[in-house]
Amino acid sequence: MKKIAIVTDAWHPQINGVVTTLGLTIENLRNFGYQVSTINPQLFKSFPCPTYPEISLSITGARGVRRKLSEFQPHCIHIATEGPLGWAARSLCRAAGFAFSTSYHTRFPEYVRMRWPVPLSVSYGLIRKFHRAAARTMVATTALKTELETRGFNNIALWSRGVDADLFKPEAAGKKMGEAPVFIYVGRVAVEKNIEAFLSLDLPGTKVVVGDGPARQELEAKYPEVCFTGYKQGEELAALVASADVFVFPSLTDTFGVVLLEAMASGVPVAAYPVTGPIETVTNGINGYLDPDLQQAALKALEISRESCRNFALRYTWESCSKQFLNNLVIHNHEFAG
Repeated sequence: MKKIAIVTDAWHPQINGVVTTLGLTIENLRNFGYQVSTINPQLFKSFPCPTYPEISLSITGARGVRRKLSEFQPHCIHIATEGPLGWAARSLCRAAGFAFSTSYHTRFPEYVRMRWPVPLSVSYGLIRKFHRAAARTMVATTALKTELETRGFNNIALWSRGVDADLFKPEAAGKKMGEAPVFIYVGRVAVEKNIEAFLSLDLPGTKVVVGDGPARQELEAKYPEVCFTGYKQGEELAALVASADVFVFPSLTDTFGVVLLEAMASGVPVAAYPVTGPIETVTNGINGYLDPDLQQAALKALEISRESCRNFALRYTWESCSKQFLNNLVIHNHEFAG
């Protein structure tokens, strides 16, 4: 049985698209007959990431990662993140001559720039260096592939995303959170998500924010009419999403947005800006609206059929994207001996 090691600095109990994607992909890989081990922050001492306290950064060097890899002896190594564990695994693989793959999930250069005066050229240079050593770097959309190639990234392969259509479905709808129509956002409540662009819109009905993060307290105080629910998962989350009329996605920096597919599978149209991420999955009049004027996008989305949204989302399955991930891996006939 081939063994796959996935090294990630993003892992449970975090709630985000990266953790969701990795968790469901791993589940499918095991169903395909592969043995999978994750090297994650729970295995080591860690500390809270500055400005992201719910994210744990591991206090370990290459020695700790080497021990875990040597114990597991994988035929394949995928490095999912550019954090301490990712850099340690990258160093070990290069030293051992063991080809590996990476994935680009998050626009860390832009996120860092929103908090500290670090030029994008510097942070992109570091991230590009990280991924350039990989045999393949996986990204979720063709738009992001093209963008990164213009920034000097190479060996980029596509790895799409899926949706649990049995969990996220119109029938899951519960009681509406307030006066209709209900406009909902699901995700991290932080500056990089551009949530205030949604909260400041002049829309009828009710605005709902599902999620948590460093900006929640400030935004709750500034927009007392908005319903903030905190993090929700599973059936409770599915009920909230399906009970909404429009899913508003104000982010300008997300590389995909698994929550978009979850909304569509729930029969809820998406309103977003025409940027990387939504531009790959939202078609005007079919499953949502993209418009530089987010308010117009949200109002137009009210007219879209819930059935049309769900039919589009059913094209995306975790099984098919897991097969795509598997085809992008570099699988050796020998085990890791670094």
